[in-house]
Amino acid sequence: MFRNYQFKNINYRLIIAVILLTTIGILVIGSANADYQNRQITGLILGMVVLTFFTLFDFEILLQFHWYFYGLTIGLLMAVLLFGDDSKGATRWLDIGIRFQPSEIGKIFLVLFFAWFLTTKSEELNKRKTILELLLFAGIPLLLILKEPDLSTTIVTFMVIVSVVYCAGLSRKIFLPILLVVIPLIIIYLMVTYQTKTTPFLSEYQGVRILAWMFPNDYPGSSYQQQNSIMAIGSGQLLGKGLNNNNFDSVKNGNYISEPQTDFIFAVAGEEIGFVGAAIIIVLLLIIVLECLYTSKKAKSLAGELICIGIACIIGYQSFVNICVVTGLMPNTGLTLPFVSYGLTSLVTLYMGIGIVLNVGLQAKKY
Repeated sequence: MFRNYQFKNINYRLIIAVILLTTIGILVIGSANADYQNRQITGLILGMVVLTFFTLFDFEILLQFHWYFYGLTIGLLMAVLLFGDDSKGATRWLDIGIRFQPSEIGKIFLVLFFAWFLTTKSEELNKRKTILELLLFAGIPLLLILKEPDLSTTIVTFMVIVSVVYCAGLSRKIFLPILLVVIPLIIIYLMVTYQTKTTPFLSEYQGVRILAWMFPNDYPGSSYQQQNSIMAIGSGQLLGKGLNNNNFDSVKNGNYISEPQTDFIFAVAGEEIGFVGAAIIIVLLLIIVLECLYTSKKAKSLAGELICIGIACIIGYQSFVNICVVTGLMPNTGLTLPFVSYGLTSLVTLYMGIGIVLNVGLQAKKY
């Protein structure tokens, strides 16, 4: 099994960046809410076990289970809609003795499935039949995630799939016209929303989040989270107020940010470890994304290349959206910050993805 592995090529930079970022996350989570710190440490230990397993497990053998991954994703997402736990108006969690979020696992499984599918269809990718098959296979899980409802995860997953398909060789004659239609439509939608203060085609809570982002003073009950997070980041200045501080003027200590250990963990980081600490988090995330893309260039096959690109896109897009939300550049979405936010499902599945990327690197093509 290991005969094709080149252990000298193991990407220690990627491993170190992931562990450092997770460690920073554990420290900030402990400061945000000490009750969750030990659980995140457990997630790190479990994640390292999962990472080690998938680093040593041949990704080409893994791809042989492509239909199982796709079927399991659909099955879990349907189970969420039928039996899932409701929280804050959304049903995103499944409890089978272990409470987890299937959409997090689904993102990794879909990357594996589409890496296989696009490899087998590489010569026919730009034909109408293949495009229709792609729309069908992508549309089913995306609609199920949207139904939870989880618009932000739907958008990120869609962007990941589109990026992987484009990198697999989708013609620009197909891709660019779609882009030239979608982007203006989004701009027009936001302009109409701003002028009319209505959000057609969206559920009530999704519409309120957009309106609260555009008109924070008119929706104080929905905009306070973002406004307070911006205040927290600004108050941290260069070096921050320190982890576990007892400052009376701390936004976190005043409970002005609800559930600070999850979606708004970056706000806590900005307040307590300052601009320098927040910049370190961003740099580590960038290093992880770039190392995944670097590994993709050395992959021995198209499937390995697409897997690395897919994992890089998951981490990159989700990080970008989360940080934009916390800094007020986007409406509140409910996405976690990879490796930093509390969440065992997210952490362990991300470690799984990194393990698969490391395996691709171990079997890099020879130059």
